[in-house]
Amino acid sequence: MTHYRQRRRFVRCVQILTAVLFFGLWEATTRLHILDAFIFSSPSRVLATFIDMARDGTVFYHIGVTLYETLLSFVIVLILGTGIAVILWWNRKAAAICEPYLVVLNSLPKTALAPILIVWLGNNMKTIIVCAVSLAIFNTVIHLYTCFSETDGDKLLLIRTLGGGKKEILSKVILPGSIPSLISNMKANIGLCLVGVIIGEFLAANAGIGYLIIYGSQVFKLSWVIMSIVLLCFIAVGLYALIGLLEKIYQKRL
Repeated sequence: MTHYRQRRRFVRCVQILTAVLFFGLWEATTRLHILDAFIFSSPSRVLATFIDMARDGTVFYHIGVTLYETLLSFVIVLILGTGIAVILWWNRKAAAICEPYLVVLNSLPKTALAPILIVWLGNNMKTIIVCAVSLAIFNTVIHLYTCFSETDGDKLLLIRTLGGGKKEILSKVILPGSIPSLISNMKANIGLCLVGVIIGEFLAANAGIGYLIIYGSQVFKLSWVIMSIVLLCFIAVGLYALIGLLEKIYQKRL
């Protein structure tokens, strides 16, 4: 246990040191004019931009919009994806019919759908949510359906021997046994939903981190762009850590 804690502490220290060296090197190269500070910005410029936008709450408003859209998309994907996977497991004929279409839709570049979604749904938040959901939903359905289908046959046989039907198999074996796989899928989905939201905000938004990136690039405020990218990194880490915390809580309850 002590060895594990020492190893984890060492890894954390190296991670922090790597980040410090990266930002230090970035700042030094811009101050020495090795990199053009106008194009690449610098940590000090990014920090000054954040402080300036934080004074009137602008940056927090944009962060809040992106977080709301991401979490809403994530919840929709979780509920809808699990529901569809259950339906396909329940009806194997429907699964056989839908499987090739799910594979095609999952492989389709979702950025190609974004302009069509704007025409169909308008330049609003609905387009952003649908764009984010479309990026993660098909992979979720395929992943969970595969997990449901690979459940231990001995457990299914036991339930049937005791007189249970599909309802009991689903509630007593399939869903409880798929929770680790569901949490693993959630870790991927939270990132995909964030990516989908940013893509949607690039095309159909007047607020959010994606909007800041596009607007900043259009008016050559590249410090806004770099700051937004840094914020996205922190948001992604925070959301992933949140799912990791849920996983730890679940494991402790086992």
